[in-house]
Amino acid sequence: MSHDTAPAANFIRNLIDEQNAAGKWGGRVETRFPPEPNGYLHLGHAKSIFLNFGLARDYGGVCHLRFDDTNPEKESQEYVDSIIESVKWLGFDWGQHLYFASNYFDTMYACAEYLIQSGHAYVDSLSADEMRTYRGTLTEPGKDSPYRSRSAEENLDLFHRMKTGEFPDGAHVLRAKIDMASPNINLRDPAIYRIKRAHHHNTGDTWCIYPMYTYAHPIEDAIEHITHSICTLEFEDQRPFYDWLLDKLADGGFFTRPLPQQIEFARLNLTYVVLSKRKLIQLVEEKHVSGWDDPRLPTLVGARRRGYTAEGFKRFTDRIGVSKSDGWIDYSVFEECQRDTLNDTAHRRIAVLDPVKLIIDNYPEAQSEECFAPNHPQQPDLDKRTVMLSRELWIEREDFMETPPKGYFRLYPPRLDASGIMQPGNSVRLRYGYVITCTGCDKDANGTITAVHCDYLPDTKSGTPGSDSVKVKGNIHWVSAVHAYEAEVRLYDRLFKTAQPGQETGNFLDDINTDSIRSIHAQLESALQDAAPEDRFQFERHGYFVADRIDSRPGAPVFNRTVTLKDSWVKAEK
Repeated sequence: MSHDTAPAANFIRNLIDEQNAAGKWGGRVETRFPPEPNGYLHLGHAKSIFLNFGLARDYGGVCHLRFDDTNPEKESQEYVDSIIESVKWLGFDWGQHLYFASNYFDTMYACAEYLIQSGHAYVDSLSADEMRTYRGTLTEPGKDSPYRSRSAEENLDLFHRMKTGEFPDGAHVLRAKIDMASPNINLRDPAIYRIKRAHHHNTGDTWCIYPMYTYAHPIEDAIEHITHSICTLEFEDQRPFYDWLLDKLADGGFFTRPLPQQIEFARLNLTYVVLSKRKLIQLVEEKHVSGWDDPRLPTLVGARRRGYTAEGFKRFTDRIGVSKSDGWIDYSVFEECQRDTLNDTAHRRIAVLDPVKLIIDNYPEAQSEECFAPNHPQQPDLDKRTVMLSRELWIEREDFMETPPKGYFRLYPPRLDASGIMQPGNSVRLRYGYVITCTGCDKDANGTITAVHCDYLPDTKSGTPGSDSVKVKGNIHWVSAVHAYEAEVRLYDRLFKTAQPGQETGNFLDDINTDSIRSIHAQLESALQDAAPEDRFQFERHGYFVADRIDSRPGAPVFNRTVTLKDSWVKAEK
């Protein structure tokens, strides 16, 4: 069943439509996705990627991929490469519009010089602790630094000497001169440059002073002629500084009006996951997961390895919409969008995850024959595939019970009824094959069932005129023991067992789901042996699976469960 609906409300589209009607940017829409290269992208970033790239696409504009690399201590090329790969995987391309904030360091420095010369910035020599004290609180105004009255000439001299490395880290900072009594604490002379001796992945050791993110970001937007600078709600209080800075620099001739407009939207809050970069790093470094691409992590590299699809991400972001107010989205909504997408696209295959042998005693030992199964029951144009049937098959262990409960329609052996009369074993259909009747089972010394026995009815094969001659209630899947392919299958579930990890105990690690991964050896339909990495299938009855993109080898794929056929968490959550 598909759950497609029209895209949910998006107030940003409404704003763009109004601005285009007024001719504000001449109809131009230019956005950017500006990750800091200090970690791997996660599901929350996917919302921003689809929003920024999607708006640009829909309005005939462009979206830039820009790395906000102003903090060299935490950044690396590894993260740059991963981010590029993840954005491409989601289906987006930026053409020639790949940028690095560090490529603008010269312009940012010139802008700072102008702010000093025009009396809008000064070098402060307070210590970090003193600066915090002078800053005031949310209810009390700050007070001016004793260094705030330095002359433009003195400030410019000190700033130049900061750049040449004359002072140790932390000796001075460059601050914007705005208003220490402002009710918005972000306007109380925010720092815009600090001394930091750190090797930069892009500029090497050229600089020993680096711009602060809140200073650099608006300048980057203006340099790139961004129209709509879209960010999450935590930057709403920074917007007055964004506007103040660009307004001053436009006065100085650096940029032309209209200037970029910052617009905030609600970030993605998803149950059963943690999206905090700090917590994700802790999960990886403390080895609670196998790495950044562990299929249980909400990173995009993990999501890709899990088998989630870019189309499922789009369906999800369209469904949840874009709003100004924070709210929680249940993880089942994300899973449902992935499930719906995979239902439309994934070819069907047969896998027996908990196998027990089924022996058809009256089937010739050396014989095998072809049965035919659709590749997709709702898409007949995808044709059928051949599934071989032989005397010995693998079936699911749960499809046989010696003493079944009422309403059990799968295999069970002959048994005495209430009158003491022996009744035959139950009959079921082998999916795509024959009707069989259970005759008994074999057990080992511990009482474990090692094989189930049955007879088949030769005239009941699916697709033949006699297939309807015998009516049965049960239908079970199987693979031929002679033709089956044994493979490792990883059954993944949610990494956390509670909707808000850590909310009750204070430690999110206490809520890790110890059953979030189970590795088994399963018997699979032989066609699955040829699966290439990232090929996706529905394993009938079991869910959607993907051939692992890292561990699969030619002729030996390893499969990860992406999502179950139905939401298995519904009952647990009630």
